[in-house]
Amino acid sequence: MVTTGYNQLLPELSGLLQVPRRSLSAQPFDGIAEGQAVAIGAVRFSLVVPTYNESHNIERIVALLSQQLDAVLPHDYEIIVVDDDSPDGTWRIAQALMSRYPFLRVMRRQAERGLSTAVIRGWQVSRGEVLGVIDGDLQHPPEVLQQLLAAITQGAALAVASRNADGGGVSTWSAMRRFLSRGAQLLGLVLLPDVVSRVSDPMSGYFLVRRSAIAGRSLHPLGYKILLEVLGRGEIEQIAEVGYVFQEREAGESKVTWKQYRDYIYHLLRLRVSLGRLGRVSQKLNFPFIRFARFAFVGLSGLVVDMGLLYLLHSTLGFGLTRSAIVAAELAIINNFVWNDRWTFGDLAQQQQKRHQVIKRFAKFNLICLMGLILKILILNLFFNALHFNPYLSNFLAIVMVTLWNFWINLKLSWRITQVK
Repeated sequence: MVTTGYNQLLPELSGLLQVPRRSLSAQPFDGIAEGQAVAIGAVRFSLVVPTYNESHNIERIVALLSQQLDAVLPHDYEIIVVDDDSPDGTWRIAQALMSRYPFLRVMRRQAERGLSTAVIRGWQVSRGEVLGVIDGDLQHPPEVLQQLLAAITQGAALAVASRNADGGGVSTWSAMRRFLSRGAQLLGLVLLPDVVSRVSDPMSGYFLVRRSAIAGRSLHPLGYKILLEVLGRGEIEQIAEVGYVFQEREAGESKVTWKQYRDYIYHLLRLRVSLGRLGRVSQKLNFPFIRFARFAFVGLSGLVVDMGLLYLLHSTLGFGLTRSAIVAAELAIINNFVWNDRWTFGDLAQQQQKRHQVIKRFAKFNLICLMGLILKILILNLFFNALHFNPYLSNFLAIVMVTLWNFWINLKLSWRITQVK
């Protein structure tokens, strides 16, 4: 029987959101303290339970899941609770349960937040050939697990618990919530038909997938809907669905907010672009064209801020030209940093949310922009004075080249993350 030993927490991971082709638990983790116990040895099934403020539910769901899995996979599974540092101490309760449930493992995340990234971090430390996810609030019935596992055994690469398949339903949902759910699905069929149409419940958060179907793929989830990412970026051939009735919460508070629907729409749009022609060209050339387009658009907004503030400070308020230009340029840089941090490199910034990390990124961004300004002047003079280009063409070419330089250096330095090995 494999145990984690000493009830120690799993190490919190950072870096790329990429599931390894084989278990990381059989390899040393960078940054693990000497002597820290980590479970080793492969198992058939790894089930991730992402949690946040589920102290009232965690003990019961672990018991129910263990009961179901002991019946079909005795000593051949693990349950991985990934908790986003819940104020109610969910992770601490889960950790205390480890002595009673030898196949329970717990990760406490203090740097990152978000259900989708929690699921992937759990999969990254998992040991299973088959990976799964289930909510920690008991709204997903654990007894459906056996049917999902049976579907995988019969050859499915992905087995989805669906509210819209035969035998499925949504319990006592209000008419408005039903309308929003169906509307979100319809929007998905319009924006991303080849992905969303493959399952009857693309917003499901309860499914199993073979490790081999998603291993080595860079995932970029947003919000709660990890299934969209798996369908869009995974190598999924055969899909099975099992109907289930979505239950209302028995304890705790619902986490359904308007932000989830907004993130869902944004996720659809992002997948649409990345899986389209531009995304395929970007992958072939190994250059992030989509991210660069965002960076360039943000740069245009910074130009508007710079020129507008220069006019306000110098022409309207009467400040000196040099002082006005310096203030306007710095405020434009701040504008660009904020938008790049939240949009262009938002997926990377989410993995580096501590205050000192944000300050460090901003300092690097400022320095790179200053170096870019010097580089622009040198390139401008090269084209105009040495090559005798038109001054406006020289300026345009200098801007293009410096924008590329700024983007690439910021990607590699300011928003650089350490890849999990």
